Parts: sequence; C-alpha cells; structure tokens
Amino acid sequence: MVFTPKGKHLVAGEWLDGEGTFGSAPAHGPVYHFAIGTVELVNRACEAAEEAFWSFGYSSRAERAAFLRTIADEIDARADAITEIGSQETGLPEARLQGERGRTTGQLRLFADHIEKGEHLDRRFDAAMPDRKPAPRPEIRLIQRPIGPVAVFGASNFPLAFSTAGGDTAAALAAGCPVVVKGHSAHPGTGEIVAQAIEAAIRKTGVHPGVFSLIQGGCREVGHALVQHPLIKAVGFTGSLAGGRALFDLCAARPEPIPFFGELGSVNPMFLLPEALNARAETLGQGWAGSLTMGAGQFCTNPGIAVVVDGAAADRFTAATVEALATVAPQTMLTDGIAKAYHDGQARFASRNAVKPLLVTRSTDRAASPNLFETTGAQFLSDHALGEEVFGPLGLVVRVGSLDEMEQLARGFEGQLTATIHMDSADLDAARRLRPVLERKAGRVLVNGFPTGVEVVDSMVHGGPYPASTNFGATSVGTLSIRRFLRPVAYQNMPEGLLPEDFLG
Repeated sequence: MVFTPKGKHLVAGEWLDGEGTFGSAPAHGPVYHFAIGTVELVNRACEAAEEAFWSFGYSSRAERAAFLRTIADEIDARADAITEIGSQETGLPEARLQGERGRTTGQLRLFADHIEKGEHLDRRFDAAMPDRKPAPRPEIRLIQRPIGPVAVFGASNFPLAFSTAGGDTAAALAAGCPVVVKGHSAHPGTGEIVAQAIEAAIRKTGVHPGVFSLIQGGCREVGHALVQHPLIKAVGFTGSLAGGRALFDLCAARPEPIPFFGELGSVNPMFLLPEALNARAETLGQGWAGSLTMGAGQFCTNPGIAVVVDGAAADRFTAATVEALATVAPQTMLTDGIAKAYHDGQARFASRNAVKPLLVTRSTDRAASPNLFETTGAQFLSDHALGEEVFGPLGLVVRVGSLDEMEQLARGFEGQLTATIHMDSADLDAARRLRPVLERKAGRVLVNGFPTGVEVVDSMVHGGPYPASTNFGATSVGTLSIRRFLRPVAYQNMPEGLLPEDFLG
C-alpha cells in the first residue's frame, strides 16, 4: 500500500486545510507539507466532540468495544504503509515500528475486552435501610461515568503507541469520551494515516464522526487553545517537562480547571546492591549498556543513573559498561530538536567539575552516540542538574561509600517513573531498607531487570510523583488508565428503569 499524505486536518469526518503549511523533517525520504492548525479548527473539533458525546458517551460497552476493534483492524490493514512513512519520519528501524504497531492495536483490543467485562465501572451498591433509627438510610448505587471530550497530545518518541491512536486515545474512547488529537510535527504523516484508519472505523461502525479529530501542529497556539477550550474535560500528554508544565498551568488557570495527565520525564535510577554487584558486575554492566542505548536512549523509562557502592566490584561494573557502550554505533534520533538537546546535555555534563568522563563521544547532526560519566554521592546531592533527564543514551554512575549513603541518595531523588533494585538473596536486608523509599519515589519498582519495555497489562503503572507525571494517582499504560477519563456518580433512590444500563449487565 503506497501512502501519500493528504496534508490536511481531519475534523469530524472532513479533511480540511489550515492557514499555510509546514514541511516535515524526515530522517530520510521525501519531505511532505501539512496544513498548519488554527484556533478555528480547534473550536470546530471540540464542538463536534461535544455533540458526539451525547450519543457516544451513552453507547453500550459492546458498541464501543466493536469500534475499538475495528480501529485496530484498520491500522493493521495499513501496516506496510505505516511502517514505511514512520521509518522515513522518525528514523526508527522497521522492526521497532512493527512492534510498536502491534502494541498500539493490542492496547485497543485490550480495552475492548476490558470494557466488555465491565471491570472499569467499579459498581457499588448499598441497600436501603428504611427501619434504621434514628433516620432511615436511602438506597445508594455508584458507577463510573465518562467525563466528556478529551484532548490528547501526540508524543515525539512513540509515533504510534503514544500518539494518534495510542494509549490515551484508546482509554478515552473506551470510557466513552470523544477525542481531539493534537498531532506531533515530528511524524505528521504517521499521524495522518492512523487518523485515516480511525475515520474508516467510524464509517464502518456508524459512530458519530465528531468522536475523533486530528489537528496537525505547526504553531503553539493550537495546543494552548485546545487545553483551554471549555468543552475539553481532560488532557493526556507525553512529552518534555517544560512543555508539559506550561500546558498543566494553562489547565489549572482555566475558569473551570481540568485534570492534566502529563507524563513528563524520568531518570529511572538503578540501585546495585553489593552482593549482586560482586557476583555479576560484568553482566550488569553489559545489560545496562543495552538498556541505556535501546532506541538511541529515547525511552521515558531509560535507566540513566546507576548507584553503586564504591570498590573493586564497582570498577568491574563501570569497565564492562564502557566496553559495551564503545561498540554501539551512532543511532539516528527522532528529530533534529531532540538530537540538539542531547548534544547540549552531553556538553553540559562534560563541562561539569563534579563528574568524571568515562566515555565521551562526539555526536553530529541527528546521530547520537553513547556517553558515560561518573560522580560521587556527595557531589550528586549537591548538584541538582546531575539528576535531570538527558533524553538519549547518556548514563551516570554514582559511587556511594556505604549502604547508608545509598539510602540517603535514594531519599533525595525526585519523582520517577521507575526505580530498580539489583540484588541477590544476601542483599535482602538492604533491599528491605530501600523498597519503602523507592515506592514513594516511583510508580513502578523493579527487581533484577531493566525498565525499558512497559507491559500493557492490567497491573502496569506508568506514572509517578512529579516531575515523572503531573498526577501521581494515574497511569498512562494498562487498563487502569481508563480511570483518568471517568468520574464516579452516585444514584440515590433511583428506580431501576431510570438507572444507566451499565448497572444491569
């Protein structure tokens, strides 16, 4: 299937122009031009989403499940074209894009199964007590209901799984919430072809066309207008700390503040306990190098920091990591901007007296090579910048003098998506000291693994305390993520014939 982009916005079933165009910036292949979004298009999409909510928000779970599965089928039908343009725009290898497409369609089908079971509804019932003294108790029922239109921002590092039909969109549609997507300018063609798949699913299932719109980027005003539109009731975002915080503040400043579910960044520290480090320092170093450089380090769960107790085992670990990293060839980064930010971050580390370079490579243009630095626990705690994310294959080893210092260091971390303990059985007491600290810092705590790779399952949490995310009670991966787009409603003394159908089946 050969795909040539329309270069337009999809708004409630119509492909529309904007005001002017912007050119894509592909890693390779042709440059395409796309219409720039406008505030008028945002208004039109949000109004259509509100109109669609009155049917889609009250549709049956079976109808929404069929819609989700049809979207997945339509994405699969465009598999080759998605891989081709996705690879051109992002530089990601075909295997990675094929795997991400499978994750995207898998999320859609998982949510279809989930809502059919009714597990997201949290149905509760307290029977009436008419004879209770001194006052009778009424009958009360509770159920989760959809909140209304949702805005979703496409992510730069996941053109499929966290973008147009990604996890935020899948969860919102499953909940019964229409979606307005602000496409990411790093992969507008990929966003458009997925939007075409959703459009085809809308036609096949007879869903109101306002249930989905895609407005391409090209100007900052589009994002600002979207989060401030009074008909939008929540926002899903994956991106930078600075960009996410700016949108979060806009949501909070609205006359009607709305929740902003932003996943903003994380350094995902690993704590290598002494017995594990002594037993398998070389294996751990090689494993870290592989995780650190996976996808050019452009995963939000990239483990950027390794904390070790100083000594001979730490020396073996760093030597093995350097040796493994030195064999990694330069990799193409997703955008010119991301590549520049990585080069700037590498230069910032290299210029600091608080760190010792272990492996320094000079990256050029859109390519990135791994870099590794080392510091002490005291220097790390005194220099906040050392704990800030550098998006790419850059690692920092932090050497501490004791397990007490390791625990102190753990307490000093900001919120994280993940935190990892590498341990052997003899490290159990030390791990017991760390676990309560790490569970306060991170949404997911791992043992003897690497955090890159997030399973899309019921029990997954992809979120954490700020600045990892803006809402520590939410996740953007797994079926629990649907709860972001639902709210509890209690029904008191309501006749059965007036209750929502979800109470009955």
